[in-house]
Amino acid sequence: MLFAALLLISSCHRSKPPATTRYAFTGRIVSIDNQAQSAVIDGDLIQGYMEAMAMTYKFKPASILRQLSPGDSISADLVVVDHDPRDESTEPEYWLENVKVTGHAKSPSAKGANSLHMPAPGEEVPDFSFTNQDGKRVSLRQYRGKVLFVTFIYTRCPFADFCPRMSSNFNEIYKQLGTNPSLAGAHLLSISFDPQHDTPKVLRDYGFSVSHTSAPSLFRSWEFVVPKEAELPKIADFFALTVKPEGGMITHNLSTAVIGPDGKIVSWYHGGDWQVSDLIKDAAGARSSSDLKAAAPQP
Repeated sequence: MLFAALLLISSCHRSKPPATTRYAFTGRIVSIDNQAQSAVIDGDLIQGYMEAMAMTYKFKPASILRQLSPGDSISADLVVVDHDPRDESTEPEYWLENVKVTGHAKSPSAKGANSLHMPAPGEEVPDFSFTNQDGKRVSLRQYRGKVLFVTFIYTRCPFADFCPRMSSNFNEIYKQLGTNPSLAGAHLLSISFDPQHDTPKVLRDYGFSVSHTSAPSLFRSWEFVVPKEAELPKIADFFALTVKPEGGMITHNLSTAVIGPDGKIVSWYHGGDWQVSDLIKDAAGARSSSDLKAAAPQP
């Protein structure tokens, strides 16, 4: 009997749902991904928890997405699962509940001047140029013939689920470059949107830090670059990157892309919900497509 009681108590203890914290949330819908049942929302400041920023959110119930449109203003409860902060392996869990539309989007005009550009598969990427961690000028055109992974960061970013997470994911890809056939010849490019602070030396030190190595050979396959300040708006516009300096920090969203050997967009991810396996799968598809084109008889 005692054993049975202990077993029952243990079972009840294991099935107890994790604790959550709720925050009042307001923001504006930037884009909706019905397949992923999520939306990118430009969220307002949550006092004592999170700065104003654009990021991806899931919804409960997901059916509420059918009632939303880009440009809508909403209020909701942000539900955050309270994981042990000492457990660095735990992925953040959060979603929106009790969503209410507080303002509807204006009737959209056809590709108005202020419409948000979203990189589309097959779209050619402009030949943007940067300065890398060695102080050398590089441009996207020089990576033609390779699969190029691109993400945006700034080295002072304090939010673990933003730039540090993107750099950690890129490091996972970097570690597979020599062993995974899908990544043969691939190149990684981490682009800073903080040209005033992220000098070549800062980028170089940051690269060593996030890759957990001090070997200069790192930069043969993974470069850390920054554009000139005057060129940043064009780059941000193409990759749907929002950047807003505020009080010594930068409020921003996340933008990651896979560019094929032909210099065209293979896939683009708005937010941080992508997995390393997603990008590797995209790279494999890009390589296969490139190989097929190369093997095809010329007219």
